[in-house]
Amino acid sequence: MRKIQVQGVHHITLTGADRQTSIDFWEGLLGMPFVFDQPNLDNPDEGHLYFDPGDGRLITVFTNETRSPDRRRTPTEPGCVHHLAFNVSKATFSQIENRLTERGIGHSGNKDRGFMDSIYFKDPMGLLIELACYKFEPPVGCTHADVMIEAHKLRVARGDYNIQEVHLADAIELLVERRQNSLSEDRNPRNPY
Repeated sequence: MRKIQVQGVHHITLTGADRQTSIDFWEGLLGMPFVFDQPNLDNPDEGHLYFDPGDGRLITVFTNETRSPDRRRTPTEPGCVHHLAFNVSKATFSQIENRLTERGIGHSGNKDRGFMDSIYFKDPMGLLIELACYKFEPPVGCTHADVMIEAHKLRVARGDYNIQEVHLADAIELLVERRQNSLSEDRNPRNPY
């Protein structure tokens, strides 16, 4: 038996309401360019809109002009989508609360997750959306996942409840030491003063 190895998210498709609500939310609020538009090839009564979330992958939305937005929270039973999370810069993150509040959109306020900051709010269809900002940049040649797995190992070894910034900083130091050569024989910390 063999695995089927995936290499990233290709796209996520959501059921939306009418066309304009989808464009207003995904592009008009979240800034995702509207890049492709065609009928839903499996249902001629629906449109299929494509948005770029910033990494060239796609968020797609099935629309139907007979459907209206319904802001009641989407189901969270097993098998349902709990929320979608999108990456934002630190500069953007610092503006989110004000920009949501200006539009009258309820939100969670900043949630410190140890390795990232998050804010939550619902889309016009009741789906919980998270906008997240990492508290770190991975070393050159590494991914955020590389840092996270090392930080996790450090957290567990130290018996800490959740990942904190110290775990991230130490994980980054370990990754740099492993991946980047040095002419120094001893790379231990020193006090130059």
